[in-house]
Amino acid sequence: MIDWRNTCIAEDYSYHLYQGKEFYKYRFDHVLKYHPPGFAAVSRDGMAWHIDATGKAAYSSRYLRTFGFYDERAAVADQQGWTHIITDGNTLYTQRYCWCGNFQEGLCTVRDEEGNYFHIDHTGKEKYSKRWRYTGDFRDGIAVVQSIEGLSSHIVKEGSLLHGRWYQDLDVYHKGIAKAKDIDGWVHIDKSGKPLYQRRFYMIEHFYNGQARVENFNGSLEIVAEDGNTIKSLRPATKSAFSELSWDMVGFWKTETIAAAVKSCIAEALPGTDTTVSKLCRMPIHNTQKLLRALGELGIVDCMSTGEWQLTEKGQFLKRDHQLTLAEAALEYAGALQTPWKDLHHVLINNDNSSGEIFKEIANDSTRKYTHHRMLRSYAEHDYRKLIPLLPIKPGDSVLDAGGGDGVFAEMILGYYRDVNVHVHVLDLPGIIEMMPKNITSTGCDLFQKWPAQGDVVILARVLHDWNDEKALQILRNAHHALNFEGRLILLEMLLHEENYYGSLCNLHLYAVTGGKERSEGQYKELLRQAGFSSIIIMEQNVPALIIGDKI
Repeated sequence: MIDWRNTCIAEDYSYHLYQGKEFYKYRFDHVLKYHPPGFAAVSRDGMAWHIDATGKAAYSSRYLRTFGFYDERAAVADQQGWTHIITDGNTLYTQRYCWCGNFQEGLCTVRDEEGNYFHIDHTGKEKYSKRWRYTGDFRDGIAVVQSIEGLSSHIVKEGSLLHGRWYQDLDVYHKGIAKAKDIDGWVHIDKSGKPLYQRRFYMIEHFYNGQARVENFNGSLEIVAEDGNTIKSLRPATKSAFSELSWDMVGFWKTETIAAAVKSCIAEALPGTDTTVSKLCRMPIHNTQKLLRALGELGIVDCMSTGEWQLTEKGQFLKRDHQLTLAEAALEYAGALQTPWKDLHHVLINNDNSSGEIFKEIANDSTRKYTHHRMLRSYAEHDYRKLIPLLPIKPGDSVLDAGGGDGVFAEMILGYYRDVNVHVHVLDLPGIIEMMPKNITSTGCDLFQKWPAQGDVVILARVLHDWNDEKALQILRNAHHALNFEGRLILLEMLLHEENYYGSLCNLHLYAVTGGKERSEGQYKELLRQAGFSSIIIMEQNVPALIIGDKI
């Protein structure tokens, strides 16, 4: 008897072959490979079903789409949606989904009407209650999942996290090692989610007998061992390290070019030709052309075939009326925030910096406090809004937003919790409180002195990173004193990691400008412990991370 396992698909995908000859006499619009128990998915004239080894229909039902059998279950789609059938053509369960995958290791990933992914078991029941932005198939009892924030981790079959570490992209485990991508690039990780080495690559393959092929960011190819060390070079760099370093050295070109564009109101003058932009910006046309072409190299503007210049998606953020405008940020980075960098060597050698004096300067400057906080408002709008649903705030809570600036975070919290009677009180320097909207309760104070208010929740959003450990601890102790019984502390901060370099330039910037620093998870836990907080939770699937502590 001819075995369907030895068949292949004809070149036009209309039937199956066995040893170069037709396997049966029928023809279809499209066929897929045979799968156990000897059925193949086929379609013809807008209908789909499965055929047996003779080419005849395996059952009487018809569907819009059919796919291969896995674990004796096949994904199909009909007018009501997607589901699974068993070998007699009947549905495995009554539920319909927007999409179904194939069963692997007894579980299958599906997508519901809200766009959420999860896994079902062999009977069609939900394996767990959690919903994900995306889920992959299980392999050796582990699957990749993606959170609503877009970061990926691994889960086990019961639905719980395997290691709790989150990456920008992730692959399944292969012999106990998985490929993972963080902010710096691709790396191999172990079952605990930790990188096997410190290096990062542009591309990596799975390990094969202890070695893997990788591509570096300079275009070179090599074979590496499981510790990340090079075993063999396969191709030299296709990019010049000399040129790359040279380009890094003139990074101020970008800063000053963008600042000049903001000062000239280029964003507000576009779209337009060289001539119209020149007139609107009151700049000689030959200099206008130079600036526009430089902005084009930076991907901020682009010239159409008609000769008209337009802002790119990135360039839109330079418009002053954009909700997330970075116009003021461009002026800050090219102006007052650039000055401390010129003394960086002196600061590093002599351990001498401003120690937070910049905040008093800003609060007492009637013009700069508005431009500086407009910059901070854009960063807050971009980074904080997605975190609001994750905050441990309960109905009726009184919230202190310490160092809350012009009240942007307070506005977000009040908007989200408007129906559950949450009260927010912003604390900041008196000069900053002057900018507060009338609907936000606020009090001017020095965070290093006793706070003039109590609360159930204290929020410090990117406050501690502006101070050294001694002053950060002082702020935390004041926060602890200001919290009511069983109160909660919420920090929003970037976390540093030993296994990569992400955040290191920002860390240097803080040290030069404010005297502060970014910190690791362990450093924050120790600061909170010294200040009297317990049950410290780190939620790092976001940037910034959420750090939550309970008052002892």
